[in-house]
Amino acid sequence: VAGAVADGLICHGFTTAEYFRDVTIPNLERGLAGAGRTRADVEVTLPVMCVVDGDLGAPLDLARATIASYGSTPAYRAVLEHHGWGELGDELHALSRKGEWATMATLVEDDVVDTFCAIGDTAEVAAKVHERFGGVVDRLQLGPQGSDDEFAELVSALHHPA
Repeated sequence: VAGAVADGLICHGFTTAEYFRDVTIPNLERGLAGAGRTRADVEVTLPVMCVVDGDLGAPLDLARATIASYGSTPAYRAVLEHHGWGELGDELHALSRKGEWATMATLVEDDVVDTFCAIGDTAEVAAKVHERFGGVVDRLQLGPQGSDDEFAELVSALHHPA
């Protein structure tokens, strides 16, 4: 629908580069083509999960909990399923119905966090965001975990890639 009638698409932050490129963008392009429009007619905005920090403990735990929370929602299972993690979504959903939020985060393994979040120092995060979404996204919404100084460095690195 966004491709057919909108001038912008604000995507959901619970996505991965693969899901975004394999599912979201092709759906947008089908809508554009059906309406005789082009990609230039729609600005794509994407919230990106980032963890920027020298000490990844607490920020990484928060990212893991965020992924667990989103992953527990049946409507978002398709993103997990795209990576072969559909059963994780089912487990997270069952635990959420029991209110076992702390347990849920422990099920989100490092490879899942790495797939959803750009993690590292500011240069590494900027490089990962450019690699994953460069040339496809017009505008980013950043949700980094880290200090204000690290956030400012990240914004600068995204504007001026190495």
